[in-house]
Amino acid sequence: QVQLVESGGGLVQPGGSLRLSCASSGSIFSIYAMGWYRQAPGKQRELVATITRSRSTNYADSVKDRFTISRDNAKNTVYLQMNSLKPEDTAVYYCNAHKLTGSDYWGQGTQVTVSS
Repeated sequence: QVQLVESGGGLVQPGGSLRLSCASSGSIFSIYAMGWYRQAPGKQRELVATITRSRSTNYADSVKDRFTISRDNAKNTVYLQMNSLKPEDTAVYYCNAHKLTGSDYWGQGTQVTVSS
C-alpha cells in the first residue's frame, strides 16, 4: 500500500502562484511515476503533469510553461509549482502514484481556487 498526503492548496487571485506538495509513504519502492490530476465541478478528472523515477516529465497542454512538476526522492515528495494561475485552473488536485504492476494510488485531494 502507498499513502499519499497532499498539501498547499488554497485561494489565489488570477496571475498568482501556489505550490502543491505530495508526501508518499508505505510501499513506495516500486513506484514508477507520480503525478498530479485535477477535477473541476461537473468535469472528469484530467491529467495535469507526471514525473517518472528518472525525472522524465509530461504536461497537459493547458498548463505547459506555467506549471512545473518536480520530486525530492530523499523526502519522498512530489511538488507542483503553479504560476500564472487562471480561473479555469480551479479544481480539486489529486496526487497519484503509479506502479509498473498497474496499481494506482490516490491522495485525498486539495482544493485550488483561482478567483478575484
